[in-house]
Amino acid sequence: MKVLGLILAGGRGEALWPLTKVRASAAIPIFGKYRAIDFTLSNMVNSGIYKVGVLTQYNPRSLMDHLGSGKEWDLDRKHGG
Repeated sequence: MKVLGLILAGGRGEALWPLTKVRASAAIPIFGKYRAIDFTLSNMVNSGIYKVGVLTQYNPRSLMDHLGSGKEWDLDRKHGG
């Protein structure tokens, strides 16, 4: 079965202001070491979903820097291109 996971990470996160003043809500630190998006990515990998797209809009730079290649979640594999 082919599945593509999409994470909607584009909101301003106004309820989390001032934490989201300089970063997307999915990139805010949780427990110091993790970011909010880490739990969603972990759930996808543990469910067998290895093709994941992250849709961003507001302040995406810190989130993209955190995600990098996806290696930390074993999402850096290449499947056919």
